[in-house]
Amino acid sequence: MQTEKVTNHIIDWLKEYATKSNMQGFVLGISGGIDSAVASTLCAKTGLRTLCVEMPIHQPANQVTRAKNHIKALKHNFANVTNITVDLTTTFDQFKDVLPAGESNRLLDLSLANSRARLRMTTLYYFAGLHQYLVAGTGNKVEDFGVGFYTKYGDGGVDLSPIADLMKSEVYEVGRYLNVADEILDAAPTDGLFEDSPSDEDQLGASYDELEWAMEQQERGKTYKDFSGREAEVLRLYHILNTKNQHKMNPIPVCEIPVHLKK
Repeated sequence: MQTEKVTNHIIDWLKEYATKSNMQGFVLGISGGIDSAVASTLCAKTGLRTLCVEMPIHQPANQVTRAKNHIKALKHNFANVTNITVDLTTTFDQFKDVLPAGESNRLLDLSLANSRARLRMTTLYYFAGLHQYLVAGTGNKVEDFGVGFYTKYGDGGVDLSPIADLMKSEVYEVGRYLNVADEILDAAPTDGLFEDSPSDEDQLGASYDELEWAMEQQERGKTYKDFSGREAEVLRLYHILNTKNQHKMNPIPVCEIPVHLKK
């Protein structure tokens, strides 16, 4: 990949889109992970106003520290960057308290995790409306179009996606070019939505490198039957996730009424 040219292309695209939309800048959530670090740096480099929002919800200290350090570095390097912290822990706990008690299981945990993401989306759009900003997404290509590893109307609810055509490995490549801190580059990716903060690999059952390989193989028309061992296992897992999460990647289905029924 021609990293410098790709980086400049994204920056130009962001600036052009915001200008044509008559918007004043960008707002995005900062998690302490590589995707939000790269996306926020790209937004900052447009020269347009960039608001970085921390939205902790029972967040582990190391994630909070990485997020704060990244924002501090951005503000040092870019005069157009501002930040705010909105601690949503109490809001989330109060939301959870008014819901009917559910049986403690994986489905309940997942539902609450997605609720965290949707609270954060709502918060970002509050600031977007207040300042005439665009909500910039932080999803990469494998997550957004491969395995659907994001929350519908949560972190998937954005105005534009600057890094969604980059594989995870390419996001890291751009991150190194942008001098993203080593503590972020070296951290295990996690969505930060669960109390025990499992890594993305733990949740997905495969590494991003494996999933990128599987995505490429499926695009070539290969199936898990064409491979054996771990490769077959990963490709089968990728196919399952890709199929299950198509509802996130495809447009909302609309029930079209036949013309003769409207007469």
